[in-house]
Amino acid sequence: MKKFMQKFLGDKAGASAAEYALILAVVGIGVAAAFGTLGTNITATVNDAAGKVAVAP
Repeated sequence: MKKFMQKFLGDKAGASAAEYALILAVVGIGVAAAFGTLGTNITATVNDAAGKVAVAP
């Protein structure tokens, strides 16, 4: 196990295309989730502001 960890930590090879694709997928899912939440919050804020303007004398 010790040799494996030394070899693993000492490996300086770059990431393969599959690893880049996996990273891109995870980041893409995170961005999509963040945009979805942001869109919902913006919609709620605009609707709240519109309601207050409509009620104002």
